[in-house]
Amino acid sequence: MVKNYFLIAGALLCISANAQKKSKPEAFAKTITTEDLKKNLSIIASAEMGGRDTPSPGLEKAADYIETQFKKYGVVPGNKGNYRQFYTLEKDSASYMSLNIEGMEFRSWEDYAPFMQMPGKTDLRFSEYVFVGYGIVEPSRDDYKKEDVSGKLVILMDGQPEGFKSTLPRRQSPAFIFNKISNAKKKGAAAVLVVTEKLPSQQNMGNAYRPKPTAAIKETADAIPVFFINNNIVSQSGQSIDDLKQSIGKDVVDPIIQNYTTSIGYSSGKKTTEVSNVIGLVEGTDKKDEYVFVTAHYDHVGTDAKGNIYYGADDDGSGTVGVMEMAEAFAKAKKEGKGPRRTVVFMLVSGEEKGLWGSEYYSENPIFPLEKTTVDLNIDMIGRVDTERMSADTLNYVYVIGHNKLSTDLQPISEGANNKYTKLVLDYKFDDPNDPNRIYYRSDHYNFARKGVPVLFFYDGMLKADYHKPTDTVDKINFPLLQKRTQMIFNTAWEMTNRNDMLKRDLKLDAQ
Repeated sequence: MVKNYFLIAGALLCISANAQKKSKPEAFAKTITTEDLKKNLSIIASAEMGGRDTPSPGLEKAADYIETQFKKYGVVPGNKGNYRQFYTLEKDSASYMSLNIEGMEFRSWEDYAPFMQMPGKTDLRFSEYVFVGYGIVEPSRDDYKKEDVSGKLVILMDGQPEGFKSTLPRRQSPAFIFNKISNAKKKGAAAVLVVTEKLPSQQNMGNAYRPKPTAAIKETADAIPVFFINNNIVSQSGQSIDDLKQSIGKDVVDPIIQNYTTSIGYSSGKKTTEVSNVIGLVEGTDKKDEYVFVTAHYDHVGTDAKGNIYYGADDDGSGTVGVMEMAEAFAKAKKEGKGPRRTVVFMLVSGEEKGLWGSEYYSENPIFPLEKTTVDLNIDMIGRVDTERMSADTLNYVYVIGHNKLSTDLQPISEGANNKYTKLVLDYKFDDPNDPNRIYYRSDHYNFARKGVPVLFFYDGMLKADYHKPTDTVDKINFPLLQKRTQMIFNTAWEMTNRNDMLKRDLKLDAQ
């Protein structure tokens, strides 16, 4: 009797799984309408939102609206009963700073400026400095050579020598300023002066919010004092920045030690605020502990000093409302007993325009295991037509990025779903390794990709026209095309949530 019970139960489970697999997305894709897209976008990209800067009151209003709609749709909170994943931003008001070299006091913001990550309080004096050229450290090059800089003041050049190339993308390149400073710190430097032709502005550096370092972001913790210095200071040595560049050249040179008395003073007046990613989910059935992410960024660049609002209707209001509509469609399917096998997580992130902040925070503090996250489908601008596109299919295309990276499953699944239902032209031009725009590294999917999660990025190609201008407004959106693209991504997500296996991870990320 017990044996027969288990046989019957197993048969029922098998029938249930097969029924789930046979569920079709068409009826639910049809709930993604131009009317709903326009209604939501008219709110997200309205003047009331003020351009949704990170941080700003408008960003919070947008987050509140997204959360309200998720509740209305029946999309449940994605962070332990909360729709928000908060992270802290801080800004450094630099209440005091001083740089004195050989008895000469220099002027802040005219001769020197602080790095964006500084210790709370600094009072250091040095009798000498070590000049290490460009300060680049990688397996084939070490500008420090064997010089011991422990406890010393290090001076290095910003940028990179002519002809220097790295196989790593910008943020990972050894010539990227964060990595130069990190290497100086690892080698024991007590402070760093960075020679640069143009100082960072007080507006950008002194009054701008940045993510607060956390235990997970180790590279930014325990900062050492760093000042940028310009030619006003360099010229006091009888040389110019151009002279320094010429003397260094392209090759590694021996570090130079000079006896110069230098004192550095700094005191911080940090202020903090919180912003959030908005996360909702539709729980899966038999594979609920595996996850499909659908993402977009809901922030934009705010309002300028003249009061011009950067509405961000396409960038990325279009992606935001697309994700919202897909969330509603999946929630409706679940209510009708045809919900996804895997859990679908809908995440709208903040801080993308400032440097992929929200997605980076999530990737370092994941709510759901990244090894169980089968894919991230990221959407950043799908509401317009590329003004540079010369093909005849301008009203029936979408750019797809990432199809040939990380997983060989990506292309056949997305193409299969598209060919069956929407028949858009899938254009892969931005996956060309020689593409100068490097789109693959410029939106939130990259923070999943760098952790090994397969990604697809959907994009309309609008790098010209109204990109990052106040004229990126709702009236410019092609809503029938936005609807079709959103439906195509929904169908792709549907297939990925309901297939038997997670996506293979059988390709290496091509770092460029």
